[in-house]
Amino acid sequence: MAHIAPTAESTREEWDRVISINLRGVWSCMKYELRQMLRQGGGAIVNCSSIGGVIGNPGLAAYSAAKHGVLGLTQSAALEYAARGIRINAVCPGTIKTPMVQSMTGGDSKALAEMVKDEPIGRLGEPEEIAAAVLWLSSPGASFVVGHALLVDGGYTAR
Repeated sequence: MAHIAPTAESTREEWDRVISINLRGVWSCMKYELRQMLRQGGGAIVNCSSIGGVIGNPGLAAYSAAKHGVLGLTQSAALEYAARGIRINAVCPGTIKTPMVQSMTGGDSKALAEMVKDEPIGRLGEPEEIAAAVLWLSSPGASFVVGHALLVDGGYTAR
């Protein structure tokens, strides 16, 4: 989890850590995925960004910058490799019911209710809903989808 702090109060170490995990990590995976997919004649890559890749979030500048970067990386690489039979897209999850999110509430039902009140759909997302989006983006059913950032956020960014 990224340390929450205003931009001017963030440390270089925290910035580097968050960028390394959330952006360099995606680039590192893609580098080797692409090499394999070029050998095999094609494939599909689905990178994980976040709604933080399309909107800002106070106190999380490094995280937001990294997730915006994932989308730029996804689009650029998608254009580089589409003609070679490799489709590259990204999924942008909203607030999903994960152990990390549960730890943020500390099991406090009031804190969870506070989180849910900002969700247009009235609930948090389930991990299986993100998996289903990734599966679709990886499938032949999405064969004409290239360089897309699929928001799976219960309507959060539609506001």
